[in-house]
Amino acid sequence: MAGTTRPARRMPVIDKLEMLIALAQTQHFGHAAERLGIAQPTLSAGIRRLESDLGVMLVRRGSRYGGLTPEGVRVLEWARQIVGDARTMREELRAARMGLSGTVRLAVIPTALTVASTLTARFATSHPNVRFSVMSSNSIDILKTLEGLQIDAGISYLDNEPLGRVVTVPLYRETYVLLVRADAPEAARRSVRWADLGGLRLCLLTPDMQNRRIIGGHLAEAGVTVAPGIESNSTIVLAHHVAEGGWATILPRKTAEVFLAGGALAAVPITQPDARHAVGLIAPWREPHTPVIAALLAEARQMAEE
Repeated sequence: MAGTTRPARRMPVIDKLEMLIALAQTQHFGHAAERLGIAQPTLSAGIRRLESDLGVMLVRRGSRYGGLTPEGVRVLEWARQIVGDARTMREELRAARMGLSGTVRLAVIPTALTVASTLTARFATSHPNVRFSVMSSNSIDILKTLEGLQIDAGISYLDNEPLGRVVTVPLYRETYVLLVRADAPEAARRSVRWADLGGLRLCLLTPDMQNRRIIGGHLAEAGVTVAPGIESNSTIVLAHHVAEGGWATILPRKTAEVFLAGGALAAVPITQPDARHAVGLIAPWREPHTPVIAALLAEARQMAEE
């Protein structure tokens, strides 16, 4: 009828909860809107509607985002659970119709990228319709993005820092080697002690990497002060500095093996103590998991047994 107005379409609750999750993760209205692919006014309106629906203020506002209220923190916990469960339901229904498919977002600590490649290659052989997006990340960011539903799973350390509410599958235990040029004096040794590394010109991963904190702890226990001349978040950068000459680095054995082809570099085991740290697959603690993540956890368990 002429002159009548069509009622505004209500925004689904799931959409509003995803807006709250994105805002809490980015702590910025503009960045949250960009992540969700919507306009900032749409995000702001969605948060206000959620507040109106629930009858509480969720976000402290001023000239900029001021954090969540205590009620907002509690609603965020529910939002993550509800959105995660909704995604699981959709994935389960899709798997029932089409089999396993979709994209798994996997974040991996730099020193475990080779193991991640083995896991994803094995999984792809059995489930060719599943794609992977593999990103290098530090252990702290892996847990944050896992909690914020930005990734589906991660590969990280299991026994050094609190992991929170996650399910884990140990894949291997990391041991350490000194990576040097094949013509360096240390290359002729069968092993070196942590205490022997004080006089070397070291290049190491950046302090935000848990591997660096682990190595720093072992060196400190051996009385060695850590003062690397080069820091990088890339193991490739470290290995190239070693290959150029005059540098040495400390890497997990599995990571170092990638750089030993051709014979230009040598890996010398580090002992006393013979340090070992568990690395494994991490997924959100949820029952049931999505069919794809459940299958990935099963593949990781099988790989670890083999």
